[in-house]
Amino acid sequence: MDQPPPPASKLRLAALTAAEMRQAALRRPVILLPLGSHEDQGPHAPMGDYLSAEAVALRIAATATAAGTETLVAPVLPFGGADYFASMPGGISLSQATLRAVLDDMLGCLLRHDLTRLVIVNGHGGNVQAIHDATQRVWLEHGVLVPSFYLWRVGYGLLPAILGADAARRASGHGADPLTSVAMHLFPELMRPDLVPDAAPPPDFRGLPISGFGTVNFEGAEIGVPLEVAQIAPNGVLLGDPRLSAATTGAALVEKLATIGARLAAQVAGWDA
Repeated sequence: MDQPPPPASKLRLAALTAAEMRQAALRRPVILLPLGSHEDQGPHAPMGDYLSAEAVALRIAATATAAGTETLVAPVLPFGGADYFASMPGGISLSQATLRAVLDDMLGCLLRHDLTRLVIVNGHGGNVQAIHDATQRVWLEHGVLVPSFYLWRVGYGLLPAILGADAARRASGHGADPLTSVAMHLFPELMRPDLVPDAAPPPDFRGLPISGFGTVNFEGAEIGVPLEVAQIAPNGVLLGDPRLSAATTGAALVEKLATIGARLAAQVAGWDA
């Protein structure tokens, strides 16, 4: 006899019993795979930005499920792909090859049981290439399309409508918005507002202006350079002003991200309905 679905409070795969998971698998819910990182987010914000990625994924699942698309959240992968942050004490990252292997295994475990309605909820730029490689393999070998919802890339695009174009430009950057405002909203008890730094222009490196993590400006052209955060932004803040971040901005961002993510979940569920 069919069992009823688990209560709405059980949005995490980890919270389901084995019997509940077997029944859920028959219904083929959308499954979100949140990914993040554990790295320097500025002197004022928790290093574990995976906390925000997981929290937003849970809000997406709750919004989607309430709207009629059963959506569950896999355990968050807290360690991101290594890029520019190894110079920060306490940071933990995976090599790109290791991250790709982990993603291959995670996706393979779900696909084995015909759980093909998958969405990656990504919270770290260093994960992007490994996600692309792993999901491309799934597409080519299984015909299963796994979209990646990169929270902070989408968040940058949402900021002008929330703050206005000029304020959004000044607030946007690593160690600033969107992530600082989101963390202020979700985890105010983990923030250190007394350590929010003043805005500062990025330093030059060998006479070339730093234009981003891993890039400098040379005669108007963006040139890649293999530098780490200690050489580019010693306090973890680059290009944005964290003094402009606010919990109210974070609340608006989380609401919009949850709404967009829930609609994406419904879209994915409809691809093979």
